[in-house]
Amino acid sequence: MQLLVFILVYPFLWLISILPHRIFYGFSDFVFFLVYKVIGYRRKVVQENLNLVFPEKGQDEIHRIERKFYKHMCDMFLEMVKTMNLTKDQIKKKYNVLNIEVINNLEKKRSILVVCSHYANWEWTVSMNNYVQAKGYAVYQKIGNKYFDRFIKKVRERWNTTLITQQQTVKTVVRDKRDGVIGIFGMVSDQSPQAHRAQYWSEFMGVKVPIFNGAETMARKLGLAVVFLKVSKVKRGYYQAEFIPITENGKDTEENEITETFLRLTEQQIKERPEHYLWTHKRWKHRDKTPAHFAKVT
Repeated sequence: MQLLVFILVYPFLWLISILPHRIFYGFSDFVFFLVYKVIGYRRKVVQENLNLVFPEKGQDEIHRIERKFYKHMCDMFLEMVKTMNLTKDQIKKKYNVLNIEVINNLEKKRSILVVCSHYANWEWTVSMNNYVQAKGYAVYQKIGNKYFDRFIKKVRERWNTTLITQQQTVKTVVRDKRDGVIGIFGMVSDQSPQAHRAQYWSEFMGVKVPIFNGAETMARKLGLAVVFLKVSKVKRGYYQAEFIPITENGKDTEENEITETFLRLTEQQIKERPEHYLWTHKRWKHRDKTPAHFAKVT
């Protein structure tokens, strides 16, 4: 069944990926109409999230953010498909890296952990390997359909990026360090961990929630440099990325320092252009489950 689904869907994805710019985003507008107006995909979740974190905004403004978000979400997910047939020159024009010297300077010393959030277009971050010398890795979650998983890996690895799972990350860092290999590890770090497994709770957009701190744990234990990747949407189909250093060596940081810096930087970009964050995720679903010893911490 998995193979049949892949065979049926793949030609459609390929056709979308070769559409000219104007037709491609015209199709995205049609998808937006279906997703937002007809299906109403997770609209209740989006509205609850926006009202929760922006209590000061009126309903007209919440509605405008919601609508802009859905248009951006449709663009972004179709842009993932577009990756199939983008050339190196095309992706450099669409995804402009402003200050790659931050990475180039750090990679002379040690491996780097690049952390980002579900904001703007995180899919095209794999293209930054067009600008660096170090070996590039992207931490990802496997897809249930093994054929689509293989396909996604092939697409994402077009620009010399090696995909590894979260479980493989520490082993890969340790192996590279042993072999004298400098690596750059890209990780989306704003996921919501299971409440009973969370080792750290903090405020995110004014609401106390469990925080994924695996990036910090790895950086402090293995002495990685940590850089925040701030991605901005310049215009439809075009993005720019800026690297913001958090630490040159995770071992030199205090407990939770890296995590808190990441959270505040993520909040900052969300507040600047809230429509570009992934509001369909139930990021605040555990807000009423804060353990007593964390609830007392301000």
